[in-house]
Amino acid sequence: MTTTHSLDLVTRDACVAADAADPLASFRSRFILPEGVIYLDGNSLGPRPVGALERAQQVIAAEWGEGLIRSWNTAGWFELPGRLGDKLAKLIGGRDGETVVTDTTSLNLFKALASAIRIQQVDQPGRRVIVTERDNFPTDIYIAEGITDFLNSVAEETGIRYEVRLIDAELTLDAALDGSTAVLALSHVNYRTGAMWDMAEVTAQAHAVGALAIWDLAHSAGAAAVNLNGADADYAVGCTYKYLNGGPGSPAFIWVNARHQERFWQPLAGWWSHAKPFDMADAYAPAGNINRFLCGTQPVTSLAMVETGLDIMLDADFTAVRVKSLQLTDLFISLVEQRCASHPLELITPRDHAARGSHVSFRHPEGYAVMSALIARGVIGDYREPEVLRFGVTPLYLGYADVWDAVEILRDILDTSAWDTSEFKTRNAVT
Repeated sequence: MTTTHSLDLVTRDACVAADAADPLASFRSRFILPEGVIYLDGNSLGPRPVGALERAQQVIAAEWGEGLIRSWNTAGWFELPGRLGDKLAKLIGGRDGETVVTDTTSLNLFKALASAIRIQQVDQPGRRVIVTERDNFPTDIYIAEGITDFLNSVAEETGIRYEVRLIDAELTLDAALDGSTAVLALSHVNYRTGAMWDMAEVTAQAHAVGALAIWDLAHSAGAAAVNLNGADADYAVGCTYKYLNGGPGSPAFIWVNARHQERFWQPLAGWWSHAKPFDMADAYAPAGNINRFLCGTQPVTSLAMVETGLDIMLDADFTAVRVKSLQLTDLFISLVEQRCASHPLELITPRDHAARGSHVSFRHPEGYAVMSALIARGVIGDYREPEVLRFGVTPLYLGYADVWDAVEILRDILDTSAWDTSEFKTRNAVT
């Protein structure tokens, strides 16, 4: 187990002292957080950055209200997806011209899968298997199953069949990857457990059998070290509303290695992916760059707010962010195991730093009710099936004393069985 980033924080006073010495402490003031709340759900929805409201007002009142249609040119609306993509690329090991901020993670995953499959149809036509993980975020599996179902339906008479192969406890990655594999599509950090793949090692493993590698960075971009070009990845997708603090449902992103960008255009070939969209040409001619992975008209207000969060992330020393993430998650794990030892909590997050993202998850038989009770006490995490209490650790606005206090409230809720009421056991639509 890697322990080079650990701190000896055995009292709350020690945690307060660590906060006072924290080189990232000043970033807390750049986020709007309610008084009396310890926010441990930034891995699901990041808080509002300072300046986001003002940026949205600028777009609505000035750029839209006064500039009107002219703002596509005068306010730079048209270039927003690529300009933001170049900023975001700096956080994920991409180069200029490889990323656009657009659409949703699900749509971008469909684009990446379709592009990768088309490349394989030409280069290695016998490969018809998409390998992913049974414990992947469900939408990633649904999109993979959807594209194979579509391909199989249109090729029904030929006998060509595509399939999704799921790795799990019984089928290892080594066993799943073979000469039939067209694409390996994995989440870099598992949404439920926080377990993190070694991107470079796994990408090399996929390439060794002739497969292309797609990475979902939804739970790692902005929280864990990502170097797409260093890992020689092929495609990546992810969202901006978690650790990148872009706002609820803010546009996602797609990164495409430059070597693949002009092989084929993606199937959602809307007019914004055309080489000259305002020629209004009858025939489609794809853009000769990353813009071919756009689709339709872009949501300008949402895109503009994404930039506010990105600019904060780009101001931070990411090495320091990762060090603090590991220190905070180490502290959280240690305190829970010490102070809540008499309760049926099972750690499902890796202890090894190299295999851990930036959230910590424990199973508890009454996980939903326990999390509901925590939220009522101002400690906001979230719940995931089965029985998982999930705590996002975001170093730019969380401190060591926050972790201490959150665990103390968890201990009190468990010791007093405060969770054991119908109020906390009644499920909300969103957990």
